[in-house]
Parts: sequence; C-alpha cells; structure tokens
Amino acid sequence: MAGADANSPISALAHFALTALAIALAWAWLGKPVQLAPSPLAAGGKLSCISYAPFRDGQDPLVPGTMVSAEQIDQDFALLSRYTDCIRTYSNANGLAQIPAIAKRHGLKVLMGLWLANNPPFNRQQIATAIELAKTFPDVISAVVVGNEVLLRGEMSVNDLRAIIREVKSQVSMPVTYADVWEFWLRYSDLQNDVDFVTIHILPYWEDFPLPASAAAAHVDDIRKKVAAAIPDKEILIGEIGWPSAGRMREAARPSLSNQARVITETLELAKRENFRVNVIEAFDQPWKRALEGSTGRYWGIFDRATQAPKFSFSGLVSDHPDWVQQAAAGIAVAICAFAGAWLFGRGKGAPTYLWSRIAVVTFLPAVLFGWTLETVPVDSIGIGGFLRMLAYAAIVAAAPIVCAIACANGRPRRAFAALLAASPDRRNDRLDLALGVVFIALVLLSVETALGLVFDPRYRDIPFAPQSGAAFAYLVLMLSVPRPAGFRPAAEALAAAVVAVCAIYIAINETFANWQALWLGFGMLGLAVTLMRTRDAPG
Repeated sequence: MAGADANSPISALAHFALTALAIALAWAWLGKPVQLAPSPLAAGGKLSCISYAPFRDGQDPLVPGTMVSAEQIDQDFALLSRYTDCIRTYSNANGLAQIPAIAKRHGLKVLMGLWLANNPPFNRQQIATAIELAKTFPDVISAVVVGNEVLLRGEMSVNDLRAIIREVKSQVSMPVTYADVWEFWLRYSDLQNDVDFVTIHILPYWEDFPLPASAAAAHVDDIRKKVAAAIPDKEILIGEIGWPSAGRMREAARPSLSNQARVITETLELAKRENFRVNVIEAFDQPWKRALEGSTGRYWGIFDRATQAPKFSFSGLVSDHPDWVQQAAAGIAVAICAFAGAWLFGRGKGAPTYLWSRIAVVTFLPAVLFGWTLETVPVDSIGIGGFLRMLAYAAIVAAAPIVCAIACANGRPRRAFAALLAASPDRRNDRLDLALGVVFIALVLLSVETALGLVFDPRYRDIPFAPQSGAAFAYLVLMLSVPRPAGFRPAAEALAAAVVAVCAIYIAINETFANWQALWLGFGMLGLAVTLMRTRDAPG
C-alpha cells in the first residue's frame, strides 16, 4: 500500500523519534570530552610567559588612532597574573607603553617588544620609547625584543636590523634579543653575535607543511635541537608556540579546543623535562587578525575575558563542542519541521512506499550538520559579506531537508532552473516548486562561490563543509527518491555540475587527503554535481 505508510501517524512518530534520538546520540558523541594529559598548570603551576595584545572587538592596531585604556589593560592583567608571571608584548604604540607600569602593580615581568617595519619615523619612535621604558622599569622589563619577524616580512635588511639591535643594546641594562621564525634564524645565524639570546617562533599550524597537533611537541623538540646545533652558544627561547581553537584545517592541522590544549600541554611538559623556556601565543583572541590571517587568525587566545577563565580545562578533559546540547536541540527542531511538513502537506498525495524511512534519511545528516553550522557562523563570518554568506548557508541547510521532505511526501521532483525561472503564462510552478527551486539555486550559487574561492585563493578561506554537504545531501536523497521526469539535460545545470565537480577534485588534491574537512566538502560538491547532472525537463 503506497499511501498507508504516509498516512500512518504511528509510523511517522516512530521514525521521528528514532531520527531525533540519532541526532542526539550523534551530538553526544561529538561533544564527548577528550581525555588529555593534565597540564602542568593543573597542579597550581604557571605559564613561564604568554604573548599579550590588549585589542578587543572593534579595536585594530592597524587603524590609526586606536588607543587602549589603562583600565582595559589592568582588567586583563588581573586575570593573567593568576596564570603567569610574565607577558610578552610586541609594540609600544596604541597605548601599550602603559604596560610596564600596570604590570608592576600586578607583579608581572614584561618581555617587551618594539615593532620594526619599513617605516623609519615609526621605528625611531618605537626605539626611543622602548629605551625610555627600559630605563624607567628595569625591575619589570626582563628583556627587550628588538623587532618581530621583520626579516620574514621582508621589511628590513639584516644589516639595518643589526644596527638597531646594537643601538638598543648599548642603552639598556637587560638582555636584548630578536624574534623570528626558526627558518630565518638558521638563514641569518650570524645575528647571534648581536643578541644575548635567540628567540624563535615555532607554529606547526602555519608551517609550509602543516603538522597535526599530535606531532607538534615533537616538532618543537626537533626544531629547537636543530637551531641549537647551528647556534650552540646562545640560550634559545621558544618565543611563540600555540594552536588555534577554531578555524579551517590546513592539511592535517585541525583547529580545535582539544588540539589547542594538547599542543600547549605537551609543549609545556617537554619544556619542563628538557629545561628550556617557552612563551605561549597568546593570551586572548584577537579579532583584528582576521583581516590578515582569515578566521583562524582570531582564535589563538587561551583565555576568555567573558568567563575570566581559560577556554579549556587544564585538568585534561576538553570538549571540542561544549555547547553540543543546544546544537542537538537545533537539529531536532529541523527534524520536527521536516516530519511535520511531510505530514501536513503530503497526506493523501500518493506518497511512495517507506515514506517515513525516506524522510528520516533526508533529515538526519542535514539536521546534525545544521547544529555544526550554527557553531561555525560566528567563526567564519568575516565582515558583513561573510556574515550574510554564512547566514545564507545556515538557512539553506535548515530549509533543504524541510522542503525535500515535503517533496518526497508529494512524489515531486525538483524542476530545472529554466522551467522555474521562465516567465511564460503557462508556467506550472506552485509554492513547493518555488521553495525547492529557490533553496536549490541558493545552494548552487554558494557552492560555486565556495569552490572557485578555494581553487583561486584558498589559504585564508574557510571550508564550509557542514552546511554545503548537508543541503546537497538532502537534494541528492530527493533525486533518488522520486521518479525523474523525461526530457533533456539543461545547459545551466550541466555547466554548474562541471564547475563544482572539477573544483571538488582540485580542492581535495590541493588541500591533501589529510584534510578531512576538504574531503567532506568535496563529497558534498560531487553529490551536488550528480544531482545537477540528473536534472531533466521537458523541452520549452
């Protein structure tokens, strides 16, 4: 009986209950805390030093006139002094010259940085301020870092840098160093003759060949020993080590809370065992870095100003989805709408056999991924355009299973673009046709934009695998569940299918098969391409 299953409220409720349970179980599994080794801080220890920038939402040091108040810095130090005795700074501009005086009140030492760039007047101001502060606060400033990655950025010659280091060193009483990525210290190892100790940056996530979090501590150990072999007579400070808590994967390097905790914990344990100093990057998330490094750039902080606590527990139990209950609830809400829509608008329409099983299949994966999408909306939204793009993605992954469920209940295939958009008087579109078509067109447009972006400008672009694949899956199931109409394959659909399919293959190769987010997105793109290629419509 084709219609019996569709009209059975017991069958509908049973399938919904099983789908809701599956969504809840999926999120319980995703949100389950990961057991890591306890951090040295769990026993009451402190970080040896941590990078500090005070900028909050709406504050950007790249915008002229940005100034940070003493009160704001004081609030931050009240928190940080509970977890460290030292902070590292990078500049004395934007009100940061107030830091040594405020640090003194909180019992903090300062590894003070002065910023160097291809701007001689700015450099002279930074140098003069740093020297003055070093003379005023010799009991607070433990060392002066003359320049940060200025050689890496290509903004200064090594000879000009050496001259500035010597100038500062001749006028301050504390040790002087220069900070750069480890490769540049190997390239310019003669700089060791101008500094008191060597400061190297090791960021496994940003390496040319990114490493997974599980290999980060071992990588730090290898690199430190390599630099020590090339520069044997100087102390080597790991000036930056850290991991982002959110953002896009780079090969096998996945930003997450558990990976951030793992990298920091295992590196601190290594430093304790091997007796070397480490500075963790960084204290707080920096929203302004999105413009330079994409969404991932914002999420390197390990403390949350709102909660006045670390982002993750130093006890070793860390969940990558701490709000999983709310995310599961959001997915179940989508399932309610899908089942209710199929019941209300599909009764008595000659629904196919095993309708509610089909509705469960259409709904489950997009509902789970809708909850995941809600988590990524604030992460991936860069600017108004990025925010609107992610809202659109969230809307289509929520709407796709609902409209596809109703279409399944009605045995209705999705119409071709040309038939849907035609303005002829005999157009047969009704509200279901329009809903199916509008959501699908939005999915195709967003998918093409995403695909082309990840092909031509991939480094800082996010990978929206959850909303894209969730919505594409719903339409793929619909296409397989209802009879395909006879007719020709429209050119627009064929072109869009070719674009997303070719891009999906390129993205998977370019991001490497270690990047499961890229692979997941690629499968979603290929599923969309299959759906597009199977589109048929009667000749117009």
